[in-house]
Formats: sequence, structure tokens, C-alpha cells
Amino acid sequence: MKNLLFPLVAVLIWSINAVVSKAAATLIEPAAIAFYRWFIAFLVLTPFILLSVLKQRKIVAQYWWKLLVLGSLGMVLNQSLAYYAAHTVSATIIGIFTSLIPLLTVIISIFALRVASTVGITLGTALSVFGLMWLVSKGDPSSLLQHGMGIGEVMMFIAAASYALYGVLTKRWAIPLPNWQSLYVQIGFGVLLLLPNFIMTDNIQLTTDNISLVLFAGIPASIIAPYLWIQGVVRIGANMTSIFMNLAPVFTAIIAILVLHEEMHSYHLIGGSIVLAGVILAQQLRIPLTRGKSEYNSHQ
Repeated sequence: MKNLLFPLVAVLIWSINAVVSKAAATLIEPAAIAFYRWFIAFLVLTPFILLSVLKQRKIVAQYWWKLLVLGSLGMVLNQSLAYYAAHTVSATIIGIFTSLIPLLTVIISIFALRVASTVGITLGTALSVFGLMWLVSKGDPSSLLQHGMGIGEVMMFIAAASYALYGVLTKRWAIPLPNWQSLYVQIGFGVLLLLPNFIMTDNIQLTTDNISLVLFAGIPASIIAPYLWIQGVVRIGANMTSIFMNLAPVFTAIIAILVLHEEMHSYHLIGGSIVLAGVILAQQLRIPLTRGKSEYNSHQ
């Protein structure tokens, strides 16, 4: 039972971070918090990991471009877009889009890893798409034909898809580096990629109002939560661990209501529940559409 606490606490930290992203929208520029977050994580990890990475420098040199791609997906696109999206969408919406990552992962796996599609993936995808339409249209899906999705929702979808692709590529490439060494190099590339936008941003000042948000994003959300998640995968398996990500929108909504005083509307409950049902269906209903392999491994 105690092994379940590892992914549970990881998801709780990431849910808090969604609220932190929303709170930071009015206190610090997205380019600034995105850079500070990973720069702090890089500095904190350096004393523990740098020497071991230097010993593996031949492997790093061989796979550098793959580590660069992973860094751009997991550290740059995923998080930067979430910070920009937070200017126009609520923390609750951020949490719901984050819960799509396991579903998007198995969808991408069908094409990238040649995983066989299942009845659950097909029905779950359709259900989740409808739930998202209900959510972003505030209960009136027909209005999307006229207005389409908002820029914040589009950013969050791309952010979730980026992290899903990150997970799939991590599995497909199987870079022969220990998890933390690989993550450290990816963070290093992420910091370099975020630097130009950071330099071009006018207001990058750390203040008493935003420093706690930056530190939370840089240490608990970027180091502690990934450690707990990895421990969850090791102890109870990737598939079981990925199920805990379904709690992200629930945790995020509760925290956002308590801390940010966000209002919960019926379309949040209905749309979010439909999305969640679709994700769970895709994870649990593994009847193959065609003969062949029906099992898949979710990665987060």
C-alpha cells in the first residue's frame, strides 16, 4: 500500500504546480519562470549528478541530439506553453488537459511503437474528444463551429501532446543512461533552449511575491515529483502508475477552488468527467480491434 503513495504524492505536487502556473501568470513573465524553473533544477542536481554524467560523456556525445529533442519536448514546449496558457485558461482547465497525457501517449504509441489499437483506445479517444468539446465550449459544442478553441486551450493541448511524445520517444530510443543522468542532460539542453527567450524578455525580476512560486516549480515539481514518479514505476509498474494521473484534474480543481477561489461550473464537472472516463476506458479496456498484440505500456 505504501508504494501507492509515490505516484499519488507526485500527482499531488504536479497538481499544485498547475495552480502555481496560474498564480504566476500575474506575477512573472512565462519566459522568466520557465527558464528559472529548469535553471534552478539544473543547479540543484549538479553536485549530485555532474561527475557521473562526465563519466558517461561518450554516451552523451553519441545520443546528444536525442537528448536535445527530449529536452525541447519535456522541458521547453510542455512547460513553457502551460505558463503562457495560464494567462487565458483556469488552473482547472490546465489540470484537465494534463490528464490527457496517458491517452495521448497510447495514441502516439500506435504509430511510433506499432502498438495495436484497442476498443478502449478507440472509444476512449472519442469520449475524451467530446468531453473536451463540452469543456472548452462551456457546455455548447456547436459554438466551436463558429469560434473554435481558444488559444489557451490550443496551447495546453500541444503541451500535453508534447509530453506524451516525450514519453513515447523516451521508450523507443532507450538511451543507455540512468534515468537521472538522462534527465540532467535534458534539463541542461532545456535551459540552453529557453535562454534566448529569457534574455529577450523585459521583466525577469525575482520578487518576494514570485520567488516562492519559482522555487516550487524548480524543486518539488521538477525534481521531487519526477523522483517519486520513477519510484512508482519501479515499484508498481508503468501501467498502474499512469492510472494515478487521472487524479490530476480532481486535485487541481480542489486546490484551485481553495487557493485561487476559482468557480466550478457544471460544464467543468460534466466535460471533465467525460474526459476522465475516456482516459480510464482507454487504459482499462484492452480488447484488440484486430488480432494481434493488445497490451500497451503507458509512459508518463
